[in-house]
Parts: sequence; C-alpha cells; structure tokens
Amino acid sequence: MTRIDAGVEAALARDADGEFTRHELEGLPDPVRRFFRGAIAPATPLARSARIGMKGQIKIGRWLPFRAREVLTPHVGFLWAARAAGIISGADRFVDGRGGMNWKLGGLIPVMRAEGPDVSRSAAERAAAEAVWVPTALLPRFGVEWSAVDDSHVRARYQIADYPIDVRYTLAADGLVQSVVFERWGDPDASGEFGLHLFGGDFTAHGAFDGVIVPIEGRLGWHYGTDQWGRGEFFRYRITDLTLRGRRPSQAQSGS
Repeated sequence: MTRIDAGVEAALARDADGEFTRHELEGLPDPVRRFFRGAIAPATPLARSARIGMKGQIKIGRWLPFRAREVLTPHVGFLWAARAAGIISGADRFVDGRGGMNWKLGGLIPVMRAEGPDVSRSAAERAAAEAVWVPTALLPRFGVEWSAVDDSHVRARYQIADYPIDVRYTLAADGLVQSVVFERWGDPDASGEFGLHLFGGDFTAHGAFDGVIVPIEGRLGWHYGTDQWGRGEFFRYRITDLTLRGRRPSQAQSGS
C-alpha cells in the first residue's frame, strides 16, 4: 500500500481541543443534538484530525479492489493514498489550499494526473463528504452552523479553505447518519466542463473507535438521488481502523 507522506501528515494534523460535554450542544436543534449524542461519547477528546485505514472497491472503468490510508482534517484537507488491483497506486489530496491527483501503473507509468482550480475545489468539497468520519470536527465550536429540516434531516454549513460547504444528512432514530448529499464541483461525465452536481451516498454500517461512532461501510458517488446514480456511484468502502488525533489506533467494533 502507498504510504502517507510524513510531511503532508504533519501539515494536516491538528491537536484535540478539549473534551466533549453536553455544553457543546447548547442551542442546537433536537435532531442535531441526537446526531452528536449518538456519534460522540462524553469526555471524548475533541479531535479535528484522524488517520484512517480502509478497503473496498473503486470504479475505474470497472470495479477494482483497493486498500488505502488517509489523513483527514475536514476543515483543512486530506491525503488519500491507495493501491487498486495491486498494480495502480497513487494519491488524491487537498493540502495547503490545492488539490491534486497522481496515479501510476506499477509505480512507473502515469495513469492519471490532475491539478488546477477546478480540481482543488472538487477536492476540498470531497472532504465534506468524509467529515462524518471525524464527528468531533463538526461541532459548532469549529465554525459549523447547524439547522434541522425536520426530525430526520439536518443541514451543516461551514467553510473548507475558500469554499463554502452546505451538506445535508439523513438520520436514523438513534441519530446515526444514514446518508449524505450535497452539490459538489466536478465533471463526473467527462464532458470537459466542470459544474455543480449532486454527490453523496448511503451508509450501511457503523462502528465505534475510542469514543466516536462513525459510518464504517457505505457507497458514494455522483448523481446521488437521481436516475443517474447507477452510473455515478464509484466508491464502496469499509473502514478497518481509525485513529483520532491524540488517540491510540483502534479497530472498528460493529455498531450496526
């Protein structure tokens, strides 16, 4: 598996800021409170970063197996380093305000390389889809504005670098996230023109890691919730380990 660059990890990492108490939820709508109570145990360090291991399938023309490691700081960026089908390796990133992709076959032959303003915006907004893996980073103290549409649908607005984020979550009765959807900048149909398209997916299992419960299994992609979802889905994952900043590595314990 491709290794995480230590310098990039240091640039993305942020220390925990206090511990989770009920005071963090004061003034929030009831469904949002239910989400945080279901996702974060009392006295959990308020981590802003996580190191994540995962495996699954990714659609690159056809579905290929992959294994990956990621450093994720939702308000700052991420580095996702992976190997697919044992022969394609590389990384997607949003670091220091810039996004990029760099993938090679056998570590030598370029398969995909992309950067620039459009790629940067799309990469920044990708972090919004993955922010549920670090629920402590979504607390209001970190600049997230929450609202409730109804008892099972909530909305989070915040900023990633220069890009405004507006994400909608569907919640189960216990507060766990069932799905996510938002408009993301991209060119999912390879038309040559970037624009806003629905992006999201379903979460099918949850697991516990040292005080947080996160979606450990699901599927994500473009055109979520539309009749084009069948061709837009491209990512099926299962988290195998997750370390919050300042915590020891933890194996997932199934929560659903």
